[in-house]
Amino acid sequence: MIVRRRVVVTGLGVVTPLGLDVGETWENMLAGRSGIGPITRFDAVEAQLATTIAAEVKGFDPEKRIDKKELRKMDLFIPFGIFAALEALEQSGLVIDDTNAERVAVIVGAGLGGLPYIEKYAAVLREQGPRRITPFFIPMTIANLASGHISIITGAKGPNSCVVTACATGTHSIGDAFRMIQYGDADAAIAGGTEATITPLAFAGFNSMKALSTRNDEPQRASRPFDKGRDGFVMGEGSGVVILEELESAKARGAEILAEIVGFGMSGDAYHITSPAEGGDGAVRCMRAALNDAGITPDEVDYINAHGTSTHYNDMYETMAIKKLFGDAAYNTPISSTKSMIGHLLGAAGGVEAVVAIKTLMEKKLPPTINYEEPDPECDLDYVPNTARDAVVNVSLSNTYGFGGTNASLVFKKFTS
Repeated sequence: MIVRRRVVVTGLGVVTPLGLDVGETWENMLAGRSGIGPITRFDAVEAQLATTIAAEVKGFDPEKRIDKKELRKMDLFIPFGIFAALEALEQSGLVIDDTNAERVAVIVGAGLGGLPYIEKYAAVLREQGPRRITPFFIPMTIANLASGHISIITGAKGPNSCVVTACATGTHSIGDAFRMIQYGDADAAIAGGTEATITPLAFAGFNSMKALSTRNDEPQRASRPFDKGRDGFVMGEGSGVVILEELESAKARGAEILAEIVGFGMSGDAYHITSPAEGGDGAVRCMRAALNDAGITPDEVDYINAHGTSTHYNDMYETMAIKKLFGDAAYNTPISSTKSMIGHLLGAAGGVEAVVAIKTLMEKKLPPTINYEEPDPECDLDYVPNTARDAVVNVSLSNTYGFGGTNASLVFKKFTS
């Protein structure tokens, strides 16, 4: 008989449009601030884009932690991931050395990887020829190099991999790390997601799908999950990383335990390349799998961090899914979408939202869904509208769903010995 080991969270790290660390981000979320504004990374008007707003990370200086020479080998998603990982590692107090390096995993994924440099060097190739392509082009851009650099910097020699499952990437990464520790493939893990794809090509692509909000004259009001007036998601960027450890190992070194991760669920819609399954069928099965894994019933869930993208079908079908699975308890379960404040971080979304779900357990506060002004009859649950709320949270659920019909959910629980 295989005995599943208990897994706890000992460190958190983020880089978001609301802050360069967990403390700043959390404070701004509770205040209901928006990190969305006009695009400054490039001239979106000159690029003739329908959307000219985004949730950009502000004031980020990668040279504070990374040597300038090494930075030349990295597209922006890599430094974002490194910063979040190092913040989480520092909070955890986990020292990686010769005694444990082979037992520490790094599972940090990216949905799109180094799109900015792919776009840049495609133009260089076209205009200047192949001799002008840097030899670092490939390692600058491939998605697994976030995990690769984090492993090199920290010395972690355990399992090293990169999940790429669109917007579910960060959640799948944490879930995979959870399983590795449960079943003895590692004793600790650095896990999460990172993304930096605010580029003309990305915006042109999403605009052509009619997926992005075009509320350009009111950027801070553009991301409005579950609101009747929602018109698409807002592109964000950043990273979210957690440190997971096997319980007895964490206790033996005297680590502060922030929460316990108790459930992980996955499902596939088998329906459409971009649209979620009608009625939220895949989301129902995914959440059910996570709760069954945790041994928790829906009425025991105190908070849900929703995928909540501010797109019509996602918000409607996620609401339907929660009602189908939770029954009457759905109306008594607070739900919020922090994408209303930081936009959609794509492959990093699940990592950041896992951190938020854990913080609700620790701080007894729920972040709001801002810009919830006109209720949608199809979205009639408690979305913690506009103002943060005090609440005792013993169990939190985090949902993420991605293109291709890939779904992932995580369950976190307040730690008790």
